[in-house]
Amino acid sequence: MYELLFWQYQDGIYLNHHLVYEALVEQQEVEGLETLPVQVILNRIHSVFSSWEKVDESSWKNTNGNGAFHVKTTPQSIQIDCYGTEGKTMNLLADTLEEFKCPLYDPQIPVRYDEFNE
Repeated sequence: MYELLFWQYQDGIYLNHHLVYEALVEQQEVEGLETLPVQVILNRIHSVFSSWEKVDESSWKNTNGNGAFHVKTTPQSIQIDCYGTEGKTMNLLADTLEEFKCPLYDPQIPVRYDEFNE
């Protein structure tokens, strides 16, 4: 499994990314983060991955190749667990969340891909 996590800081707020990640994974609210339009984001993911089989409300499977992913949400975050998913698919997920000003935090590295880090 490869984990991707997305959130948006409030204007002027910049916190320790890994501590934010740990809190969000534990479903905790983090002061300084925006509330996300979770349903709109899920609808957008569904639209972008419309050629994939939607296994349940929050899981998709590639019927034309490798990969599957599961989306977990909190009011402040989108976590995507990727299973056998190709890099280009993970990039597409990251690009989709970037539309909502939610840069990728990659806990495996750990690096957040935002304007302060590029």
